[in-house]
Amino acid sequence: MATEEAPEETKVSDRGMVTIPASLRRRLDIEAGDKLRWDTDEEGNLSVEVVKQRYGAFDDFEPVPMGGGGSENHDLAGHEEDPVFSENN
Repeated sequence: MATEEAPEETKVSDRGMVTIPASLRRRLDIEAGDKLRWDTDEEGNLSVEVVKQRYGAFDDFEPVPMGGGGSENHDLAGHEEDPVFSENN
């Protein structure tokens, strides 16, 4: 992505952290929770890809089948006969 603006510089902290300049965050729509994917090529050039994480912590969650057909009722608390816990109310 070539731009006419002067490149911005940031400093790597002693803990290896880097701040993304606000102008780049706005232009690339980077928000808290987004991830950055870092990569280098054979010449040592660094590239960074923004990986959006806007829709919640479990967006990449894949359900694991637990058996059964999904229509079974399980009353683990033992309240089968209590009308307060009946599905017919």
